[in-house]
Amino acid sequence: MGNCFSDEVEQALTYIYYDLRAGKGAEGFMLLQRASDAGDGDASCILARCYCGNQYVWSGHDFPEDDDRAVMLIHRAVEQGSGIGVLVALRTGELTPSLEKKMPFSSLQEAFDSVLEKAQRGDAFCQYTVANSYFWWDFLRIQGKGRDAFSNEKEYKEYLRMNISQCEDWFWKAFRGGMYFAANNLNHFYSEGDEDIIAPRPELAKDLFLTGAQMGYPIHQWMYGQDLEEQKKYEEALHWYKLGAEGGQLECWFRIGRAYELGQGVAKDEAYAARCYEKGLTQKKDSGNRIGCANRLGALYYDGTGVEKDYAKAFQLMKYGYDHNTTFAVCYLGYCYFRGHGTQQDYGKAREFLEKVNWNNREVFYMLGVIYGQGLGVPADIKKGVEYLLKAGDYKEAKEELLKYKKTLFGKWVRR
Repeated sequence: MGNCFSDEVEQALTYIYYDLRAGKGAEGFMLLQRASDAGDGDASCILARCYCGNQYVWSGHDFPEDDDRAVMLIHRAVEQGSGIGVLVALRTGELTPSLEKKMPFSSLQEAFDSVLEKAQRGDAFCQYTVANSYFWWDFLRIQGKGRDAFSNEKEYKEYLRMNISQCEDWFWKAFRGGMYFAANNLNHFYSEGDEDIIAPRPELAKDLFLTGAQMGYPIHQWMYGQDLEEQKKYEEALHWYKLGAEGGQLECWFRIGRAYELGQGVAKDEAYAARCYEKGLTQKKDSGNRIGCANRLGALYYDGTGVEKDYAKAFQLMKYGYDHNTTFAVCYLGYCYFRGHGTQQDYGKAREFLEKVNWNNREVFYMLGVIYGQGLGVPADIKKGVEYLLKAGDYKEAKEELLKYKKTLFGKWVRR
């Protein structure tokens, strides 16, 4: 048996939390499934977290999300006698009075003490769980106390302060032991404090993500890289993005690709940028970075920059980005529909996209001029069409199109 849990659970914790760069999350998931089915409540608890998405488990594992299954598993964990299961159920609001009666502990304090004992023996997951019990004030229900247990407000607040403050040391132990999540709550604890009980200490939050990056957490390498990029320290940011990507933080590929495409902190290399965007697209979830990869790679395919021109791929990628609420590619999508590039020509749809372009673009003005002047997919409006063509300035095709119109003695634009 393991030091704190069964061998299966301890191996799974290593794969899923403590050694992200090993890339063995799927193996850990399978270990938990087998152990849970065999009656291991701790496995049921951790497996429940795996089904809860990125708030509870690293995005790089790409585990399936299923809230109903997570709830079923956390209930199973409590009934199977898992101390961490009881505390996680309490934290997530699942520990109803009826479920509490089913746990094989005499009290919540006994369940807490079983987790505390493992935390004291060095298990990072238990250290994180204990810290959360203090951070989120769950200790009130665990200890069965409230304001009424104290003779005055001062005593009550001192009791709160003494308990809440214990989260700091436990979060640090968990953070150093492999639970990168601990930095999130530490960041809030330092930045915001806790009501009028714990004063904020924002200076202690400043280097948390740098610390996590240095400890090798891919997500913190990505987050710290973003901090550096905001400071325009592009070369340093790129260093951390590359480390994060190597560790499986797929979101980093968008940032790396953009750096090489724009030449930020490195010499321009659009071909390498395209390869980075392709890697970023391997993310299965529709994250902002995956959508960004699709948009920018689509633009490269449309222009034939760094890759061979391919209008079909360009349209498919940028339409995906637009369908996920980004307007980056409205200009390109207008071009595609207007010229029939990568999709069937459709002037009505072309107009819809082109009119979303909110910056001066001579090619867009030319296309809108043609659409309105010739009445393509819209009732003809020569005046409006000519206005767009004039806005296109010295754009060659717009100047040629203008030759098809003339102004009458009364100042009206008509077709020649």
